[in-house]
Amino acid sequence: MNTPQLVDRVRAGDRRALARAITLVENGAPQLREIMAGLAPHTGHAQVVGFTGSPGVGKSTTTSAVVRAVRGKGLTVAVLAVDPSSPFTGGALLGDRVRMQDHATDTGVYIRSMANRGHLGGLSWAAPHALRVLDAAGFDVILVETVGVGQAEVAIAGQADTTVVLSAPGMGDAVQASKAGVLEIADVLAVNKADRDGARVTLRELRQMVAMKDRDDHEWKPPIEMTVADRDEGIGELWERVREHYAHLAASGELAERRRARAREEVQAIALDLLRSRMAGPESGKGLDHLAAEVAEARTDPYTAAETLAAELTEP
Repeated sequence: MNTPQLVDRVRAGDRRALARAITLVENGAPQLREIMAGLAPHTGHAQVVGFTGSPGVGKSTTTSAVVRAVRGKGLTVAVLAVDPSSPFTGGALLGDRVRMQDHATDTGVYIRSMANRGHLGGLSWAAPHALRVLDAAGFDVILVETVGVGQAEVAIAGQADTTVVLSAPGMGDAVQASKAGVLEIADVLAVNKADRDGARVTLRELRQMVAMKDRDDHEWKPPIEMTVADRDEGIGELWERVREHYAHLAASGELAERRRARAREEVQAIALDLLRSRMAGPESGKGLDHLAAEVAEARTDPYTAAETLAAELTEP
């Protein structure tokens, strides 16, 4: 099918067209620009919820359980599950989709796994574009599951309306929780595997961390839910906290602000990629390699070389 036909079929929610469009997004295909232009007027309606946390906290199981809760409300759901790529082969198991096979026959659910391909931050380079495709397809809710992340991988906060950070008993003490940047992005916190020893200790530590931040009366305070995702315990309550946060964002005007910030980052990332692709091209004057050689041979300094390159790239 040609690109206009692909765009029309994506908007109609055609599963094969969705798969094709996201594959083109992942591969950075030449028609990507035309696809995004065709879908842009039909985006901005889905509620985007991110799930993140350290490896082993139960992100996939929790995401699958939330899908059931959302479907129980009569809403359609798309899941974007990001898996880590091997630094040696570049391959990825894409096992998160395996854990969500309970929804394979549900026509109101679409699940797509995506390798991060070495991209830092817990997501993949193509994730923002894939979210646009899923949004334009008309899904009510899009759930994004990141790879297992550490203290600094907080890219999901820039892509989701609501970020849910999962913890589990035995994942660290109060000091660890307080310094972890990934916890500081949380809009909603969940202690998963709450049937295990130490769950109440983890809950207390998270409450202490949340209390450390000064907030005014109108500022959102992240709630904490106890869940056992593989038994669906606490999942309904977790989803209600997510909905409450979304309502807070809409009422306060912060939802529009977050989405503008998301668009700003997306535009900036695309612009930087375009500039990088031009750096070594024949149209870039001296070119990056030539300027790098001048710096290496001490004929110029790196700041002057960078200014020269920037000026050449931005010339009309």
